[in-house]
Amino acid sequence: MKYLVGLFLLLVPIALTAQTQPTVPEAEQFMKQAEERVNDYGIKAARAAWVQENFITDDTEALSADANDQVTAVITELAEQSKRFDGLTLPPDLARKFLLLRLSLTAPAPKDPKLRKELTQIASSLDADYGKGKYCRKPNDCLDITAIERVMTTSRNPEELKDLWVGWHRVGAPMRDRYARFVDLSNQGAREMGFKDTGVMWRSGYDMPPDAFSADLERLWNQVRPLYLSLHTYVRARLSQHYGAALVPPNGPIPADLLGNPWAQEWGNVFPLLGLPENTRGYDLTELLKAKKLDAKEMVRYGERFYTSLGFAPLPATFWERSLFTKPADRDVVCHASAWDLDNKEDLRVKMCIQINDVDFVTIHHELGHNMYQRAYEDQPPLFQNGANDGFHEAIGDTIALAITPEYLQKVGLLDKVPSADADIPLLLKQALDRVAFLPFGLLIDQWRWKVFSGEVKPADYNKAWWELRLKYQGVAPPVARSEADFDPGAKYHVASNTPYIRYFLAHMLEFQFYRALCQASGYTGPLHRCTFYGSKEAGAKFNAMLALGQSKPWPDALEALTGTRQIDGNALLEYFAPLQKWLDEQNKRQKMGW
Repeated sequence: MKYLVGLFLLLVPIALTAQTQPTVPEAEQFMKQAEERVNDYGIKAARAAWVQENFITDDTEALSADANDQVTAVITELAEQSKRFDGLTLPPDLARKFLLLRLSLTAPAPKDPKLRKELTQIASSLDADYGKGKYCRKPNDCLDITAIERVMTTSRNPEELKDLWVGWHRVGAPMRDRYARFVDLSNQGAREMGFKDTGVMWRSGYDMPPDAFSADLERLWNQVRPLYLSLHTYVRARLSQHYGAALVPPNGPIPADLLGNPWAQEWGNVFPLLGLPENTRGYDLTELLKAKKLDAKEMVRYGERFYTSLGFAPLPATFWERSLFTKPADRDVVCHASAWDLDNKEDLRVKMCIQINDVDFVTIHHELGHNMYQRAYEDQPPLFQNGANDGFHEAIGDTIALAITPEYLQKVGLLDKVPSADADIPLLLKQALDRVAFLPFGLLIDQWRWKVFSGEVKPADYNKAWWELRLKYQGVAPPVARSEADFDPGAKYHVASNTPYIRYFLAHMLEFQFYRALCQASGYTGPLHRCTFYGSKEAGAKFNAMLALGQSKPWPDALEALTGTRQIDGNALLEYFAPLQKWLDEQNKRQKMGW
C-alpha cells in the first residue's frame, strides 16, 4: 500500500561555509538546519500529492509535478552538498542521517533542471494515467479498476474474466515509452549520487550491501517455496476440475485471469472453487459485516478499536473529517488504498474506496497500522520518521490483520460462536490463498525493475522479461498471447507510481515474526494460527516500543526489540501454516508439483 512517511524528503538548500577541512560541528549544523525546514515544505508537498490523487485533473497533476520537482531539486542539491563531509568520522546517529538523506528519493533525478523536471512530469503522468484508467466493454459500460476488481472477485465466467483482464491491461501500453525514458533519467540521477543505478540505490536502504540483500531474499524465498508449491498444486488441480483441463492444464501454469483479481497476486477469491464443503469455515465475514448494516466509516471504527484495545490513542478528529472512505461519484480518484501523514504529527488520513466485504475489512486494519506507526515515531528527528525498513511499515498492519481470528470476531460482536477446530483447515487455506500465494508476486515485481534499471532487461524485452519472471516464481501465465506492444507491468499500480515493492515480500515474512512475538507477549500458548492479542496492553506496549524507534536504528535492532532475533526468517510463517502444509501434502499425493 502506498503511504507518505518520512517527509524529510522535503529539504531545502543550505549554504555551507567553504572550508577544505569540514568539521563534525559543521556537519551537525548542516543537518540541523535541514531538519528544521522539513515540516513546512513537507506539508506543501504532501497536500499537493493528496489533492492530485483525490481530484485527478490536468491542473492537479501539474501542481503535484511541480511540488515533486521542487522536492527532487532540493534533495539532489543537498545530496551533492553532503559529499563535502565524506570521509569525516561522524557520530553514529549523524552518519545514519547522511546515509538516509542520500537514499531518500525513490526517483533520483539528474542535476540538470530541465531533465529533472522531465522526470517528475513523467512520474506524475504515469500515476495519473493509472488513476484515470478504465476499460469500456461497451460505449456506456466503462469500468475503473475498483469495478473490475469487484466483478473478478465473484465471476466464474472464463470469457468474462479474460475480457476484463485483457481490457484492464490495456492501461499499461501507453505508458511504455514514457516509462523507458523515466528509467533512463532516474538512472542518471542515481549515478550522479554515486550509485550504479536506481535499483542498486533502492537495495542500499536495508542496512546491508545490495548484493547481500539480494542473496538474503533468495534465502527467504527458498525457505517458503515448498509451501507455495503445495498450495499452487492444490489450487491448480481444483481449478482444472472446475474450468476443464483445456483452460487450466493440470501440469502447467495457472492462467492469470482465473485467480480472483486482475493481477493474480492474491487468490482468496477463488476459495469457493476449491472443493471444500459450503460453510466449512463456519462463517462468511462479508455476510457478517453486511448483516450489521455497516457503512464505510464504521468499518474503519472497527480497525481503530483494535489499536485502542492495545493501548494506542484514538485517531484524531481530523482523521474522520479529512480521509476519503468511499469513491466519489463525480470525479476520478486513485482508489488504491493508502495511509497518509501530512504533517509528521496529527494530520493522519486514509484514502480508500471502501466496499463492505472481508477484503476491505482486513485492508482497513492494515492501513491504520501505517497511521499508528507514523504517530509512534513522530517525536523522532525528521530523517528518522520512517519505518525501520519499508517492509516494517507494511508488516505492522498485516500483523494486526493476522489477529482477525474467529476469537477476535466474537469478542467484537461480529460472530456469535467460534467455530470448532474442524474449521481450522478452511481458515488456514483462506489465509494461505492471500498470504502465501502473494509471496512470489511480492518478490518478482522489483526483481523485474532491478533488471530494468541495471540494463539487463532492455525496453524491447520489457513484457517478455515480465512474464518470464511471473512464470519462474509464480507459475502463472497470461490468458492470451502478449507482445512488446503491451506493457503489462504498467497495469500494476506500484509500477505506474514508482513505489518500491520488495517491502511487501519482506512484510509477509516479518508479520508472522511480529505476530508470534505479540502472541507470546499477551500470554497466549495455543496453536499460533488461533491467537488474537486483541485487548492485550502488554502486547501493545511492546509493539509501540518498537514502533517508536522509527528508522533511528538499523532494522535488526528494531526487530530484536520486539522478537529477540536479528534476522528476518520464515519459520514463524511455516509454524503458522504447519497444519495446512500437512493437509495439502495429503491432497496432492497424486498430483505433479511445479509447472
